[in-house]
Amino acid sequence: MIANQKIGIILANLGTPDAPTSSAISRYLWKFLTDPRVVDLSPYKWYPLLKAIILPLRSKRIAKNYQAIWTEQGSPLLAISRQQKDALQAYLDKQNIDTQVEIAMTYGNPSIQSAVKNLLENQVERIIVLPLYPQYSSSTTGAVFDAFANALKEERGLVPFDFIHSYHVDGNYINALADSIKVRLKPDEFLLFSYHGIPLRYEKMGDYYREHCKQTTIAVVNKLGLTENQWGMTFQSRFGREEWLQPYTDKFLESAATQNIQKIAVICPGFSVDCLETIEEIDKENRENFLTNGGLSYQYIPALNVEHIHIEMMGKLILEKLA
Repeated sequence: MIANQKIGIILANLGTPDAPTSSAISRYLWKFLTDPRVVDLSPYKWYPLLKAIILPLRSKRIAKNYQAIWTEQGSPLLAISRQQKDALQAYLDKQNIDTQVEIAMTYGNPSIQSAVKNLLENQVERIIVLPLYPQYSSSTTGAVFDAFANALKEERGLVPFDFIHSYHVDGNYINALADSIKVRLKPDEFLLFSYHGIPLRYEKMGDYYREHCKQTTIAVVNKLGLTENQWGMTFQSRFGREEWLQPYTDKFLESAATQNIQKIAVICPGFSVDCLETIEEIDKENRENFLTNGGLSYQYIPALNVEHIHIEMMGKLILEKLA
């Protein structure tokens, strides 16, 4: 570890609208859905469709969902991210390391650009970027890297930096997931691992996200000692008409009871923070989906959020980079 260096830490996540309104959500979705890492269609065809049809309809519908989960501190993702920042700062302070932790969003505020500026203005001598996506995907981790690189383009005085690519089989991460499941999973419940999906086309172009998801799942399953009929792995949150990674979470839950799965627990290991996709989609929509199709009981196992073992895991990832 380099002594007497001030280290800047960026905890990066996807992003959130500034308010639960159609206009704020439309601005956020425009930034998100015009990133070629996310949607790689021709702008000449995609942008008019996005402006005229998708944003007006989707923003209005999503606004109701955001209003249902919004807190006094803002969206759950932003509120919990701030708690993670404070907890990680406290953990690193206890290690007697001179650090400054910033949170940053690929889309929305606080931006990655603002995080970089804050760190450089406070004269950090090295930056470590930790995208809070355990499993690499070009549409998430890749997008964080692009945003970080673009932020650096505006600065003359660059400092050395490290970028944590993924941690899908990191021992501390697997232990954190397993411990979180152990205290919640009932003996007669089927455990479903649900990951955010990506278009199948992206995988064919070289994105190895599915393989990372499989490796995380198998590591946790082995840690818990589950048999093959006690768990499953699916993908959620698809968008548009093209084929995405399968099996789909909603389709699986629709037919689960016919496969003699009547009690289920769902965990989303790819989400480091609970957000719209977990609170609304998984804990509400898919709960109703499962129970109205013959299921008897359903529980959502929360993201690791600010659990001590999660913060400690982040700290250890950073300490490894400093070693």
